[in-house]
Amino acid sequence: MVQIGKLTRVPLREVWNHEARNFSRWLAKNLDYLEKCTGLSLSLVETEASIGDFAVDILAEDRDGNLVVIENQLERTDHDHLGKLITYMSNHEAKTAIWVTSQPRPEHEKAVHWLNEMLPADTAFYLIQVEAVRIDDSPSAPLFTVIAGPSPESRQIGAQRKELAERHILRLEFWEKLLEKVRQRSALFSNISPSKEHWISTGAGRAGLTWAYVVLKDHGRVELYIDTQDSERNKVIFDFLAQRKEAIEQAFGAPLEWQRLEEKRAARICYYIHGHGGLRNREGWDKLQDSMIDAMVRLEKACKPHIEKLP
Repeated sequence: MVQIGKLTRVPLREVWNHEARNFSRWLAKNLDYLEKCTGLSLSLVETEASIGDFAVDILAEDRDGNLVVIENQLERTDHDHLGKLITYMSNHEAKTAIWVTSQPRPEHEKAVHWLNEMLPADTAFYLIQVEAVRIDDSPSAPLFTVIAGPSPESRQIGAQRKELAERHILRLEFWEKLLEKVRQRSALFSNISPSKEHWISTGAGRAGLTWAYVVLKDHGRVELYIDTQDSERNKVIFDFLAQRKEAIEQAFGAPLEWQRLEEKRAARICYYIHGHGGLRNREGWDKLQDSMIDAMVRLEKACKPHIEKLP
C-alpha cells in the first residue's frame, strides 16, 4: 500500500521571521516560483529599488526587457501596499505588477480584477497568495497561488467598458451640439440636457407620449413614442393615430414608419434619417443633426392636432 503523508500549513513567520530581511531576499533569489504560477520569465534587476522616498521590494525584468515590480506583504493586504504598487508601476514605467501576500482581502482581489480590465492590454497586475506547507516532518515548502491576474475575459470586459465609455462621450457631445441647434428653431427640447444614452426625449402633451431623438452607429431617427405603462392603452392610442395615417404623412411630407410593436408594451411612429452616417461619423454630424431637427419639427406639426383629439 502506498504511504500517504499529511499536508499541514506552517505559519509564515516560522519560515521567514522578517518580511524584508528574510522573505524578500529569499524570493529575489527564487523568482522561478513566481514564474511557475504566472507564466512569466523573470530575471532580477534590483532589490529595494528607490523611487523618491519609496523603495520597491523587488524590481525584475521579463523576457522582453519590460520591468516588473514585485511587492511583498506577509500580512493581510492593505490600501498602503496597493497604492505603493501603483506608484512603483507608474514611476518605473513597468508593464507588470506582482503583489505577494499571505492574506488577500476580497476587496483587494476585486480591485486587482478591475485594474486588469482597465489597464492597457500590454500591462498586467497579479495578486498572489503565499503559504508555507509541509508533509509530515518534511522541511517547509512555499506554495504560491494566483488569486487575481490578467485573463482573456478581463481584457474583453475592459475593451467593452472602454468602448462603452467612448460611446457615452460621443453621445454627450452629439446631443450637446444638436440641442444647441434645436433651441434656435423650437422650444420643444428647451429644458432637456445632453445624455449619455442613445436617445433624448421630451413630453408630447399627453401622459405616456414623448417626442424622441435617437442616434445609432449608422443612422438617426425621430419618433413619437407611446408608452402609458399600459399595453392595451398604448395600442388603442397607436390605432387612433394610424387611422389618420394619410393625413399625418401628408402633413409630414413623407412616409413614416408605423411600428405597433406587437410583442412589446410600447408602440411608436418614427422617421429614419440615412445617408449621413450615425454617431461614429463625426464628419456627418452637422447634416444628420439638421435633418433630424427638420424631421422632428415636421413630425410634431403633423401629429400634434391628432394627439389633441385623443379620447
